[in-house]
Amino acid sequence: MTRPIEALISRANLQHNFTVVRRLTPGARIMAVVKANAYGHGAVQVAGALAPFADAFGVASLEEAVELRDAGIDQPIVLLSGVFGPTEMREVARYGLGAVIHCAEQLQILLDTQLSQPIDVWLKLDTGMHRLGFTPDGFCQAAARLRTAEQVAKRVFLSHLACADKPAAELNERQLTTFRNTVDKPGVRSGEGLSLANSAALLTRPDMHFDWVRPGVMLYGVNPLSAEVPLPEGVDLRPVMTLRSRVVALQTVPAGEGVGYGEAWRAPGILNAASASPSRIAVVAAGYGDGYPRHARNGCPVLVNGRPAAIAGRVSMDLLALDLGDNHQAKVGDSVTLWGEGLAVETIAEYSETIAYELLTGVNQRVKFSYE
Repeated sequence: MTRPIEALISRANLQHNFTVVRRLTPGARIMAVVKANAYGHGAVQVAGALAPFADAFGVASLEEAVELRDAGIDQPIVLLSGVFGPTEMREVARYGLGAVIHCAEQLQILLDTQLSQPIDVWLKLDTGMHRLGFTPDGFCQAAARLRTAEQVAKRVFLSHLACADKPAAELNERQLTTFRNTVDKPGVRSGEGLSLANSAALLTRPDMHFDWVRPGVMLYGVNPLSAEVPLPEGVDLRPVMTLRSRVVALQTVPAGEGVGYGEAWRAPGILNAASASPSRIAVVAAGYGDGYPRHARNGCPVLVNGRPAAIAGRVSMDLLALDLGDNHQAKVGDSVTLWGEGLAVETIAEYSETIAYELLTGVNQRVKFSYE
């Protein structure tokens, strides 16, 4: 028998979440973002499940794009960070890909490179995030140079939002205004599509949907909004990944004694007190070597056969311990849900002082992936 930790990926939930996107923005085309191995879910499998529905796919690198092409994905695929040299630009053309152009250096690479066929260019404007993209003046100049470039097939204008997870953030309005004012300048736009909305803006800002939306983490069932912001009424996102394992040992720990490295958790009660009841501890085959967060603090929820338990002590590389509390029926071999169905990954992220994105993308090759 192999080590029992497993990531179960639900194609049905993935496709359901895509239909939520489609319902929210019926007039826009949808680029499904599958970078970072589809947020840890398996890019080839996710793209295959969404291929009948998605208008395009977004990736971070040439290698990610080629993996999809080699797997038979023939929808448009866009390199969201663009290329890093002339050789990559030629490969973009060879594989029929699109690429973001976000700086003068990338623009010059494109214009200086002879391509086997023209490519779709997504020209990026920095509207206030100050990470990637042209200034408004630089954007207008780049748009003019691309208009007559033989290397270019179609053009799309895009930007990226810094605070869309907080709908009330003032920066959202400034970014939208900068985007509109720039692309609407005389002579800049001549039929290009526009793209601004990520998952969070897709949920809360229909005025940002434009021609293309770029859902990412919401496709995988994660609420992209800040913890204090609820999902809009009627939006039902379902978890795509359920990370699960099994109980491999049970321990009875006397009151006052510690569990795990550094005795970071102690059984309630006074050591050696005659009246103190021991605690029942389950040991689970999962740890930070699999991608479960080492910093999950005491009390982080876990489900054992669907009943609540809690992390007790430090997560180690291969194992973690659970305080079973009143779950006295637990036994070796019982199923353990670490996140997913019945236990939101956002909750685990909160207990670990991180974000769901990091947890999902951190599940590694030691974990068996199953698709249903």
